[in-house]
Amino acid sequence: MKWLWVVAFVAPACTAPSNGTAGGAGDGGGCTLQHGVLGTEVLLRCPAAPGGAAAAWRRGDTALGTHPPPGLALPNASLAHEGHYSCHHPATGETWATVCLRLGYPPAPPAVECWAISYPQAVNCSWAAEPEPLLETHYVATYRHGVWGAAGSGECVRTGPRSCSFGDVQMFSLSPYVLNVTAVSPLGSASRLLPFLVEDIIKPDPPEDLRVSPIPGETKKLLLEWSPPASWPFPEYFPLKYHVRYARDEVSSPKTIGPYEQTSVTLTGLRPGTLHHVQVAAKDFTDYGEFSAWSQPASGTPWTEP
Repeated sequence: MKWLWVVAFVAPACTAPSNGTAGGAGDGGGCTLQHGVLGTEVLLRCPAAPGGAAAAWRRGDTALGTHPPPGLALPNASLAHEGHYSCHHPATGETWATVCLRLGYPPAPPAVECWAISYPQAVNCSWAAEPEPLLETHYVATYRHGVWGAAGSGECVRTGPRSCSFGDVQMFSLSPYVLNVTAVSPLGSASRLLPFLVEDIIKPDPPEDLRVSPIPGETKKLLLEWSPPASWPFPEYFPLKYHVRYARDEVSSPKTIGPYEQTSVTLTGLRPGTLHHVQVAAKDFTDYGEFSAWSQPASGTPWTEP
């Protein structure tokens, strides 16, 4: 099975080597990166202290006292505790090490969803982190088809910091696809598996280019025209059906009509001289999956006598 490492970088509060190890000790040296969990007691360890020796701790010019091993305890750590600390010889003040503290949350299983917006060409997936880990987090996204990937597996190709897609989709397969997204941070890892049948997750993008036009001589009608979403690849072979939602003003309850197979509809029985607001939604013609979100609204007023 192939793995795709998808990396979401969060700018660190401290400058430190990416592997979290120290540079040289002392005031001119590097910073040893340590991580802790927000809201818990965090223990800062002095990496260069002689074995069993107590260390004097400072944060900037502020003395924090001398603490024996295992180190400096910070109870109920908050973001205010992030930053540079230093540990020193208690008698001479010699700097033993500088510690850079970063705080966050261990990753939780990502909240994942997948939709076939370009059926049958591809499946598009995205995920969210709740709560936000606040630390640099890497995402591994793969998929398999069938039990243990017997019908195929591969990488879900990154399309954004927290999204991916994969193609070569098998139509009407009774074997589910399974997306596996794993979040990895310095505080741990967590995974989410999302199984689905492709036809169950069909959800087109909203229709586009909605136009509302008066019809000459018709004081109670409006002509609506629109285009299928550009992301729907083969509307001639995989047609869509449409619902229309319209309202007379911003506060009146909208009325929904349809479905319609064509990309134009005439609204009738409208109040003359009144502005109407219209939106359109699309769904796979065979009723698989869900309706799209509503399109961008368009408005128009029936024809009036010149």
